Amino acid sequence: MQDPSRLGQRARDFLEEYRQVQTHLSLPMPNTRNQRSWSRPPQRYFKLNFDAAVFNDINASGVGAVIQNDLGEVMASLSARGPQVVDNEEAEVLACRKALEFAVESGFSELIIEGDNEFVMKSIAGSRPSLSRLGHLYADIQCIASGLHSVFITCVHRDANSVAHSLARHA
Repeated sequence: MQDPSRLGQRARDFLEEYRQVQTHLSLPMPNTRNQRSWSRPPQRYFKLNFDAAVFNDINASGVGAVIQNDLGEVMASLSARGPQVVDNEEAEVLACRKALEFAVESGFSELIIEGDNEFVMKSIAGSRPSLSRLGHLYADIQCIASGLHSVFITCVHRDANSVAHSLARHA
């Protein structure tokens, strides 16, 4: 048992340690935005491409994800209906979380995660907590990603994300 007066100092110490670890774990985001076609990941990595679709007429969204190896072979794919969303940002964030959960459940731990919404991808790759209304979702994604062995987060042009887009529209 410790003296209760030390509790405040211990909390500050833990918070400082957490912030240092978060800065250390921040992920670089290569500039691949102009890339207009899908490119292979390096050996031993898998690419997780995801996208979202919004279906206002049926009050739903769609999620599409595809995981490919360094030969371009499809290792796993996902097409699922999602909930009604307020806007495209919410759809993309929910799609990323669903796709990442799918990849982890499928046993992949060395991933390059690619999406085509630059704002969302920068927010996911950022080291500071998001204070937006979707901040809790960004934090969920970052928490899941931190459990992977190795992860890179990139933003690609929509043309390089066409398979995931087709899967999202199929949902």
